Amino acid sequence: MPKTSGYILFHTDACHLCEQAQALITALNIDFVLQDICDDEQLAQRYGVRIPVLLREADDAELGWPFDSEQLQQFTGA
Repeated sequence: MPKTSGYILFHTDACHLCEQAQALITALNIDFVLQDICDDEQLAQRYGVRIPVLLREADDAELGWPFDSEQLQQFTGA
């Protein structure tokens, strides 16, 4: 997977928790890309019951749901 952004949000369609996470990330103006786990079998196996998960590409650290705005700010430095 090419590194194109500082963060990747692993999600899938029709996931209301993923939509909530995306709204929090967007509200903080964090540069991120969406990665649908259904597009990759390995991602589906790894994140299937954990999404949404925000991956920090610099060190591959993960922030798993549930997270709030404060936790997101600490994780991203936003």
